Amino acid sequence: MFSYLTQPEGKTLEFKRDLSSPLPVLRTLIAFANSAGGRVVIGVDDARNVIGVEDPLAEEERLCNMVADSIEPRLVPNVELQTVEGKTLLIAEVFPGSGRPYSLKKEGREQGVYVRLGSSNRLADRELIGELQRSVEGRAFDEMPLPDLTVEALDLTAAQELFGAQRKLDQKTLLALRLLCHEQGRLVPTKGALLLFGKERLAYFPDAWIQCGRFLGKSKSHIFDHIEINEPLPRAVESMLSFLKKHADRGADLSQLQRKDIWSIPLTILREVLVNAVVHADYSQRGGPLRVAFFDDRIEVENPGILLPGMTIEDMKLGVSKIRNPVIARVFRELGLIEQWGSGIRRVFEQAAESQLLEPQILEVGLRLRVIIPLLESARKGEPQRNKKSEQVGEQVGEQVGEQVGTILQACTQGPKTRKELLAAAGLANVYLNYKRHLLSLVEQGCLAMTHPEKPTSRLQRYRLTEKGKQRLATRN
Repeated sequence: MFSYLTQPEGKTLEFKRDLSSPLPVLRTLIAFANSAGGRVVIGVDDARNVIGVEDPLAEEERLCNMVADSIEPRLVPNVELQTVEGKTLLIAEVFPGSGRPYSLKKEGREQGVYVRLGSSNRLADRELIGELQRSVEGRAFDEMPLPDLTVEALDLTAAQELFGAQRKLDQKTLLALRLLCHEQGRLVPTKGALLLFGKERLAYFPDAWIQCGRFLGKSKSHIFDHIEINEPLPRAVESMLSFLKKHADRGADLSQLQRKDIWSIPLTILREVLVNAVVHADYSQRGGPLRVAFFDDRIEVENPGILLPGMTIEDMKLGVSKIRNPVIARVFRELGLIEQWGSGIRRVFEQAAESQLLEPQILEVGLRLRVIIPLLESARKGEPQRNKKSEQVGEQVGEQVGEQVGTILQACTQGPKTRKELLAAAGLANVYLNYKRHLLSLVEQGCLAMTHPEKPTSRLQRYRLTEKGKQRLATRN
């Protein structure tokens, strides 16, 4: 059996009965060339029956002539004939083209560019056409300069707080991180810098904020709680996660605000999905912010921007990665929010399988990418969580955090320690978010105390164990 016949139509495959309506075929070939490539199989009807093509050689020549006359710049598909069940199929295959964006000549560059979304073709807007052009030229949107601005447009105080004392954000570092660049003899911020740390970020990128909502039921008919996040992007990840943790009450009666804090999925899965959405969003798109929606049966994380040319959803699952925003990605990596390039989504699927969870879904919807994380069946019904594997995962997360707290407190029994020493003892990177999550929280709880509380950022700062910390450590032992 011809292998394509067992596959559904999708991002890289489409079936056509014949060439009697050439325009849809041409649009599909254009969409494939502008996206991840693909094959059009001609001679198969809607019921997936092989009917073949009459006069295959004449139809092959006709298809090649149509493509040459109707598509610009020049697109040369690989066209072949294949016999199946005694009938001949015409197969046209195109690859992601280096001449992107491809378009229909008669519709022009403004109205004739198409991309592939799932099993359909979508007319590209001006922003998407710009991204297709940049992808060919090797330019990234967030690396582009903002020549009308100066370094004063950046909140470097907030940026330095995130990086902490281990890396000083001087001019050399800002250039290395591509937060600044040279433009006509001046130092100006890049778009990525403004997206990350801009004082008036929304004035230039009005959709670069995050909308979070908790909905009652399985639709958006009834919203229970919502927030808008306008923080610097690295901090926004923690704010999104905090919102989800706040509403992680699977068996709770929301109308009475009861909280049971029962998680059916590991927090690490959510963190990876949230980081991926922020880092890979297409901030050149207009029309809506990044969205996080919490329903009774699922969590949806949706960011503007479809997959980059050459990428498919299957590629993402396998760990293949193309970085849309290298400036943002580099800063996230420096802050310890990204561990290994391209491994985040792959780990999400691996962890879901290991935890016996329903498999997440990735969809291209409109000009946006949506990741759906299903919740367990018992959670959907509002029942207490009884899945043993899920309970083990929740216990493992708690044990891991508890072990890190115990390690930090134990390290202080040998005398006051620096931030770097304590985070290293717990196996954590010396970045601000880890400091805030692990050390500062222990200070706020009274388990640790600063040796120089009047100068929290002093290079001489150390952390000592308090009586409360000793008691907590004793109860653990």
